[in-house]
Amino acid sequence: MRKKNQKQMPLNPANVSHPHAKLLEDIARFLDDNPIIIDMVYQDLTKGRPLKRTGAEGMTAEQVLRAIVVQQIEGYSYEALAFHLIDSVCYRNFCLIPYTHKGFKKSALCKNIKSISAETLEAINRIVIANAVDRGIEKGRESRIDCTVVASNIHPPTDSWLLYDGVRVITRLLHRAREGLQGIRTPFTDHTRRAKRRMLGVANAKNKKARKPQYQDLLKVNKKTLSYAANILAEIKAGVFLDPQEALLALGLQQDLEGYIELSRKVIDQTERRVLREENVPAQEKVVSLFEPHTDIIVKDRRDTHYGHKVCLSSGHSGLITDCVITKGNPADTDLTIDMLDRQESVFNRYPLKVALDGGFASKDNLAAAKAKGIKDVCFAKKRGLKVEDMCRSEYVYARLRRFRAGVESGISWLKRCFGFDKCTWKGLRSFKSYVWASLVTANLVTIVRQLQLRKA
Repeated sequence: MRKKNQKQMPLNPANVSHPHAKLLEDIARFLDDNPIIIDMVYQDLTKGRPLKRTGAEGMTAEQVLRAIVVQQIEGYSYEALAFHLIDSVCYRNFCLIPYTHKGFKKSALCKNIKSISAETLEAINRIVIANAVDRGIEKGRESRIDCTVVASNIHPPTDSWLLYDGVRVITRLLHRAREGLQGIRTPFTDHTRRAKRRMLGVANAKNKKARKPQYQDLLKVNKKTLSYAANILAEIKAGVFLDPQEALLALGLQQDLEGYIELSRKVIDQTERRVLREENVPAQEKVVSLFEPHTDIIVKDRRDTHYGHKVCLSSGHSGLITDCVITKGNPADTDLTIDMLDRQESVFNRYPLKVALDGGFASKDNLAAAKAKGIKDVCFAKKRGLKVEDMCRSEYVYARLRRFRAGVESGISWLKRCFGFDKCTWKGLRSFKSYVWASLVTANLVTIVRQLQLRKA
């Protein structure tokens, strides 16, 4: 039954009148004006896959790219993204999902979004920048360069916690092998609870003397678990699995066990060196996560320690992020200067006339190299023994470029607050790079659209 005054709901939802909806409409119009972007996404989605004319229709390249934009703007997980693409009229319209469509599951969204490589997203960003140049939004005559850290999605990497993770994950794989493979007969003992007690004992110990026996027992448990894993891994390699499902499970377990065994041995070695023998283990030799082993240890200004990857960004006068480099390890800023300038030349087909950099990039060699490339004014935020007249044409130009450089700090802050640039939530190094570029492409699309909206206002 219905109340007397209740009206029937419309079959098609009305367009939403809201600034955020207008922003999405303008981003959609920008993407429609650059169809080459969709072609590049389509190439990634179909790479190595035969085209099928039967079965359910999957996501189109346009839908995948627009789903990435929605996810980075809102910071949704895949589960939340799947819900909002069904629930929200705005996001349905933006992602070209018909009103009668049942939507996409989180697994489909994850599979398709992760198919887009970092190289493709970088190429898309260059198309976006070229479009901004054509529209007069960015000229590329001035550039500011700075570095930041994008964290990996890991817990604090203490040795005791890493040892506990090794026992927990390897034991879980051993249980899967025993339950899913009929030929596995090697017995093993589950030491997970014991390892957790020792990990908590290390965390709650008052001093080194009380902590050391906890570590010794935790190491003992790890070595026992690794011996179980090595025996079962040998059985898996020697086994013959006629059932296709068992064969597929055996292959996956073999790969997982080999990876975690190798990482656990490294964790045991670094713990023995650091705790038992009191050695200093170099940062490049440390393992800080079993699940994100690509993570680097980044120490900034000798006081702040971050776990992730160092990212060097170039920004223009418009606020657009014109380029990005994800480094391996923690190279000095001075080693990145020339490469970042050369990349600016590849983006705009010319070097900028003025460059503003953080003080960490300053050196006489970098200044001389930049001047040799035809850059008239090179401003380092800290002089580091350099003279203003050697860097810029006047004190006025130097002061102006210092103020200009400070703008990149607000841009980085905006990326971290609004586009998830502070921490990567995707797993693996390949996905880490894709996540970084997805955030940058989304931020640049928003910047361009807002600039165009200001022109019309």
